[in-house]
Amino acid sequence: MGVSGHKGVGLYMASAFCARMAEEGMAVAVVMLAAHRLGLGGAAQGAFILAAWMAPHVLAAPVTGALAARARRPRLFYACALAGFAVAIAVLAAGVGRLPMPTVLLIAAAGGCCGPVVSGGLSSLLSLISGPGPERDRAYSLDASVYNGAAVAGPATAGLAAAAVGPGAAVAVLAAAAAAAAALVCLLPLNNRPAERAASSGIGRDLVAGFMAVWRNRELRAITTATCLAFAGIGALTTTAVLLADSQGQPGGGGWLMTAFAIGALAGSLTLARLRPAASPVLLAVTGMAGTGFALAAATLAPALPLCATAFAVAGVFDGLLLTATLRLRADHAPREQRTQVFTIGAGLKISAAALGAALVGLASSYSASQDLAAIAILQLVAAVVYLCMRRRRGSGAMIRSAFPRSTAHSLQRTAREED
Repeated sequence: MGVSGHKGVGLYMASAFCARMAEEGMAVAVVMLAAHRLGLGGAAQGAFILAAWMAPHVLAAPVTGALAARARRPRLFYACALAGFAVAIAVLAAGVGRLPMPTVLLIAAAGGCCGPVVSGGLSSLLSLISGPGPERDRAYSLDASVYNGAAVAGPATAGLAAAAVGPGAAVAVLAAAAAAAAALVCLLPLNNRPAERAASSGIGRDLVAGFMAVWRNRELRAITTATCLAFAGIGALTTTAVLLADSQGQPGGGGWLMTAFAIGALAGSLTLARLRPAASPVLLAVTGMAGTGFALAAATLAPALPLCATAFAVAGVFDGLLLTATLRLRADHAPREQRTQVFTIGAGLKISAAALGAALVGLASSYSASQDLAAIAILQLVAAVVYLCMRRRRGSGAMIRSAFPRSTAHSLQRTAREED
């Protein structure tokens, strides 16, 4: 990668971090803002606003991906989407508790429609900045670090800003971060443009093509299904962590457990980017899901919060490996014409699975935090098994051999040939 490529990756990381920090911070800031302005019952109203913010992801993801892939000026498209994201956050900062709730929910839903751009959409731009091979693998490892770093920095920034200048100003800070992301994305040096569509190709056909690209390719189908299963558990982890800390006589300790998990994930992805291992993304994905499961299972046996936090941190390290592997698999196996759709659809489905997991643990809690955590751990192990089974070649015992491709180039060539 040349100097311009390194500069482009650096600009990308700065833009992606600002955007994702804003999104991660919103999960905390909007609830605090509603509780501050609406008084009794405000936290519940904040939960409704947050649900409206997250709900559009699964529906908006394929549309966002199709529009991004058709954009003749991708920088302009992403800048406008991120600017819309920033405006929605700013309007919520001013409107929560002052505008009618239906209006606030509509604004939140509109902002949530930009969510797939912040997650999978931005990740797809790395293929236009860095060439294939080890440098791109390293870029995706760094991108996973950005996800995990934002998961730590976003809530922390929201909490500190709320304590210093109030919840409304905290949300405004997140809006400023999103606006900075929109400005930075305009400076990205993209090496090429997405493949142009034929004039007769409508957006409806592009939507179908994006889903079919995920479904027809064995690797994409397997990693998408497995990560959705895994993230249904991860989505329930926050609530479970709170209950687990309370059961150990440490009210408020759930936040420390999730912080340990996020820091571990950041450490795992940064280490992977630094070491540039030769292990295939398939092996990393299996290791990530299985390692997360075993570490969370160990947390159920921890007699004290510090040991439990250590287990959560180890689980986070393995989750960081999984995210890096997922990004690499999408980049390696997505058809060029549907690459953006593959990233946005995958991210949208994962977020929706996490939201479903959060809802299920609230509706069907066993009232035993250890049992809930054990179920989450088992789900990670099941996801690893499902992944291996789904990527197995029909009528062949070559699963283990195919988990260790000779090179990224060989993997790319094989992907072009192999579609179920």
